[in-house]
Amino acid sequence: MESTDADLGADPGQSLLSTAGLEADAGAPPASGETDSVVHIPVPPKHLSPSSASVFRQCPQRWKFRYIDRLPDPPGEAALAGTFAHRVLEDLLSLEPQDRTMDRARALATEVWSDMQDDRDFRALELDPDGVRNFKWAAWRAIEGLWDLEDPKTVELIDTETEVSVEIGGVPFIGYIDRVESTADGLVISDYKSGRAPGRRFSSDRLEQVLLYAAAFAELQGTLPARARLLYLGQRIDEAEVTAENIGEVTERLAATWEELLRRSETGEFPADPGPLCGWCAFVRHCPEGLAEVERRHQAGSLRPDAPALAEAV
Repeated sequence: MESTDADLGADPGQSLLSTAGLEADAGAPPASGETDSVVHIPVPPKHLSPSSASVFRQCPQRWKFRYIDRLPDPPGEAALAGTFAHRVLEDLLSLEPQDRTMDRARALATEVWSDMQDDRDFRALELDPDGVRNFKWAAWRAIEGLWDLEDPKTVELIDTETEVSVEIGGVPFIGYIDRVESTADGLVISDYKSGRAPGRRFSSDRLEQVLLYAAAFAELQGTLPARARLLYLGQRIDEAEVTAENIGEVTERLAATWEELLRRSETGEFPADPGPLCGWCAFVRHCPEGLAEVERRHQAGSLRPDAPALAEAV
């Protein structure tokens, strides 16, 4: 699964997928009693995933905080609701086509809830009864949103949660594909998204993740998928035909990111790149540039009032 990390899309923190901690394997968690003043020596990462590549491109310092310093980065409420929905949809699509009904999805949600309410990250949210009720509704809206996009009974499933670990474009790549299915025009690589769909002008950028999965799948299976899709649950489907040209483009960009990441790992220089996503950065308290950016945007009225970092900056 790829990020609860947040997939930092139009609505930060609401991706259904997460491989947090798997893709970089750089450094170790701080020992008990360590303080923020401890300097961790950067070491080259072992792998790169779409989520870790995205974090690095958005802000090298955030990447360092997460993958080298291993500062705490617990998933938020929206991300966990997405994870819950993802688990239900995975179980649903694993059933025989005739059994993929909304009633069955409700029953599966009840079963999955028993695990979720005991989850450490969920307990850390410390939700009151109203908060728990809202959490359940958010997860269920994502689940039933699948029916707004397709009839699950018609999906000819090949696999779900397909782990890919392969070298593409000279980059050791790792991740999980939500869904591989067979259609009349070939195989389709799909990824669920529970957050708000971005504006159309940003949709091609968001498709990079599934195009990378298509490249990894082709490397492993020797078969180039026909299409790559993002299913924004309850909203729309964004998709692209998989071609040698667009696979080459995303692979080259991944390779460039990898080269820069290795170079910065050698120098230890991971500068901050302040921007709108500072409002949702879990590490903002450790970042003077990020705090200043949050304050600036808050004063200008350009930061959403629900941005978690506001509590740190004001």
